[in-house]
Amino acid sequence: MKTFELHESGVRSYCRSFPVVFKQARGAELITRDGKTYIDFLAGAGTLNYGHNHPVLKQALLEYITHDGLTHGLDMYSEAKERFLETFDRLILKPRNMSYLMQFTGPTGTNAVEAALKLARKVTGRNNVISFTNGFHGCSIGALAATGNQHHRGAAGVPLTDVSRMPYANYFGDKVNTIAMMDKLLEDPSSGVDKPAAVIVEVVQGEGGLNAASAEWVRKLEKLCRKHDMLLIVDDIQAGCGRTGTFFSFEEMGIKPDMITLSKSLSGFGLPFAMVLLRKELDQWAPGEHNGTFRGNNHAFVTAAAALEHFWQDDSFAQSVRAKGKRIADGMHKIVRRYGPDSLFVKGRGMMIGISCPDGDVAAAICRHAFENGLVIETSGAHSEVVKCLCPLVISEEQIDKAMSILDKAFAAVMSSQTREQAG
Repeated sequence: MKTFELHESGVRSYCRSFPVVFKQARGAELITRDGKTYIDFLAGAGTLNYGHNHPVLKQALLEYITHDGLTHGLDMYSEAKERFLETFDRLILKPRNMSYLMQFTGPTGTNAVEAALKLARKVTGRNNVISFTNGFHGCSIGALAATGNQHHRGAAGVPLTDVSRMPYANYFGDKVNTIAMMDKLLEDPSSGVDKPAAVIVEVVQGEGGLNAASAEWVRKLEKLCRKHDMLLIVDDIQAGCGRTGTFFSFEEMGIKPDMITLSKSLSGFGLPFAMVLLRKELDQWAPGEHNGTFRGNNHAFVTAAAALEHFWQDDSFAQSVRAKGKRIADGMHKIVRRYGPDSLFVKGRGMMIGISCPDGDVAAAICRHAFENGLVIETSGAHSEVVKCLCPLVISEEQIDKAMSILDKAFAAVMSSQTREQAG
């Protein structure tokens, strides 16, 4: 560890929770240079939906590199890009009756969010954007302004402006109609809320604590956007690419966003890659008006197309995700019944699921205990109180069962310790 501590900035974070040196990774497993194997319930914060080094994707990339395929090409035409465009349209958009143009931004999720917000403001001529409590959209300034997390916002160093924060679904409980509240504020010329260019929303809030909006709430939000002439941007950076059991997190809700941001597992291989899907009439950019040196990663085009061809030809992969999500949820509900029916509860959807704990200290202790016994798992939420599962979607049932056994023992140890402390 000395090399990292000597030379690397103190901004590093995940390594503090997992203080080992990893050397290899396969599927849903991470292997240290000492040969110890861990089940991966983090998966690059949702970047490795298809697992580490999937052989089909790896072979496609190796062949492309071997034949001197274009590595970097700005936004020039390439065969790799052409194949991705055709494949994404054929396997993802057309079967879902979607018609979007694809804009390749800088290679991270926050780049896609910045482009979407910038385009919404350009098209509408308005500055303000509505985002939601506990939302997370990135750490560059525009995306950070739309992010709720105080820890990240505090590092900005400048005022974060032109965003009105609204309460997410069930933020005040299921008896408060947050859509009606927003409608009232938008109708009242003295509410102090400037007419927004757009609303940006996560259908399942990943970093915010696995808060999942209902289909009814999302549909009402879309109607609100249409009523008040606001664009609807769905941030599917973490919840997309199959994580909730369908390719898009909103797929079965009957909505048609104006823009969708994708990144994380879009490349399928952990390669940097981000994209904005936008309605054709919104494509009002002048050539080069929004750019970036690394927009359109050709290696990512190759692995992304291979992932789409391998996993999304039909519904069988999505069905397996839903089945595995249920298996994980069943295991988590057993843990809740066993160790904290009054203090623990399960949150999330599909394979984006976790257990909410009494506080962040309890959740952190559970994750530490799990790591000591071979499971890499992290927390999320406003107080880091949710033990969050983001395992690869290709994980086996045996690996799920083993991980749930490790998690069960971690909850047993930590919750029993809590009980003893409270009794003492």
